[in-house]
Amino acid sequence: MSDSPPLCQDLTPRKIGLVNWIGLQTLVRKEVGRFLNVYSQTIIAPMVTTLLFYAVFSLALGGESRMIGDIHYMTFLAPGLLMMTMVQNAFANTSSSMVIAKVQGNIVDILMPPLSPLEFFLGFVVGGLLRGLMVGIATGLVIYLVVGLSVHAWGYVLAFAILGNLLLSTIGLCAGIWSEKFDHIAAVTNFLVTPLTFLSGTFYSVSQLPPAWDFVAHLNPFFYMIDGFRYGFTGHADGNVLIGIYLLVAVNVILGLGAYLMIRQGYKIKG
Repeated sequence: MSDSPPLCQDLTPRKIGLVNWIGLQTLVRKEVGRFLNVYSQTIIAPMVTTLLFYAVFSLALGGESRMIGDIHYMTFLAPGLLMMTMVQNAFANTSSSMVIAKVQGNIVDILMPPLSPLEFFLGFVVGGLLRGLMVGIATGLVIYLVVGLSVHAWGYVLAFAILGNLLLSTIGLCAGIWSEKFDHIAAVTNFLVTPLTFLSGTFYSVSQLPPAWDFVAHLNPFFYMIDGFRYGFTGHADGNVLIGIYLLVAVNVILGLGAYLMIRQGYKIKG
């Protein structure tokens, strides 16, 4: 009789602790790998689009000769464009990933593994966050090399970049769970994300608006993430930067709780 050990020595089920770190890491790697496999569409294309926006405002609309207070308009514009590009890609990553999984029917591949609702939520949101940050870093480096870009306070730049991308990544996840087809995601993009982004002071200072519209602008959470991010680069803010941080943290917590409850209840993801 052979003394060689059996092929399967331990059939004891693997015990999962409080957090399934392997499952969470795998889901994050899946989300990151999904957009890196088509980096020309998910990283390079947004970078080119942002540079085209910058060129249009600089050359065609006379941005070179305009000032916002004592800040050159093109210096004022660059952080707003960067934040807009980042958050739109964070939203696109989570929303498209969820809708594609539901439409193609492979959402079951995510629901079957032993992932808790919190791990499910974090896996998708972190994937969207990383895509937004990667797009921001790539675009920021190109703008720095082409026209120059200085930083006033790195802490505020990082804080608002993370909070802003988390916000849109979570909104994208909620929208993806709610949506049953791509038309629904397009509706959220066209009637919610794009208007709130464009009307948040991305291209202009809200201090130049009439008092009533200035008040309305301060009700828009997108205003605070762009205003705070811009403050990190220029030292100029139209609102209170600390209030912006507190507000974005609160909105992220509320939306994150909403997304968590949707996942836990299986809303539109469990047949």
